[in-house]
Amino acid sequence: MTRPTSDAAIEAARAPAASLRIDVEAVAGDDHRRTGSDVVTIEEPLEIRLSYGAATDRHEQSISITMRTPGNDEELAVGFLAGEGIVTRSDDVRLVEHCGPPSPDKGIRNVVRVELADDVAVDPGGLLRHFYTTSSCGVCGKASLDAVRIHVARRRPRAFSIHAAALRQLPGALRARQTEFARTGGLHATASFDRAGAILRVREDIGRHNAFDKLAGSYLAEGGLAEHGILLSGRASFELLQKAAVAGTALVASIGPPSSLAVELALDQGITLAGFLKPDRFNIYTRPDRISL
Repeated sequence: MTRPTSDAAIEAARAPAASLRIDVEAVAGDDHRRTGSDVVTIEEPLEIRLSYGAATDRHEQSISITMRTPGNDEELAVGFLAGEGIVTRSDDVRLVEHCGPPSPDKGIRNVVRVELADDVAVDPGGLLRHFYTTSSCGVCGKASLDAVRIHVARRRPRAFSIHAAALRQLPGALRARQTEFARTGGLHATASFDRAGAILRVREDIGRHNAFDKLAGSYLAEGGLAEHGILLSGRASFELLQKAAVAGTALVASIGPPSSLAVELALDQGITLAGFLKPDRFNIYTRPDRISL
């Protein structure tokens, strides 16, 4: 079932501005120039701070700074922690809130603090992004695959199937839901969809990995993304397939192409990966059995 339109309207109303209008000089051809304006996507840093440890021995530290489009910051922070294997259920998170003063230039709050439950064990040096040099090959594809296996060895993707015709209509349905992309053309999107091909939820951001984290964070309290397919507005990179693997997702479809390492990871984790998704065609790179004709 798709989310009610009213819910989407409420989300949009609560979100901070994701774009702004600036003055430009528009040039057409070799000699025509005019003064005008353009709408551009806002890009601001977001610091994620983590509070963890026993009640008598709490620690707080900054664990990430990412460039993002303001909006759904709490979801982004929680989704990031889920993707790194730090949290696995909503009870792991006691509190998520902005902290610190707004930025002096745009008035945007750029720090989010996540307070974990006392019993959540945290190894700050054990984040997935730090694992890529732990194997004998150093920084290489094998090290990246091995790092993911540490976190998802017991999280095999669940059953999910969809008809090819339902899959092909997803790009148009996603574009209709990308409100900020329609304004600026400068945002990536990640969406969840069901077996009937209905888009359930969309998150946008200037960073494709942030868009995925926002979506994953929005589902943590609902049991995660394992029951849904994932649609990517651009290419399917290793990092995004890594997040899908940690989430237990069975099928990932991308409007753009996948990378070679993304295909390797999908094959290793039993994920169906479809790419170059268009209204009349697409390619299936791994596990074609989940897509019927």
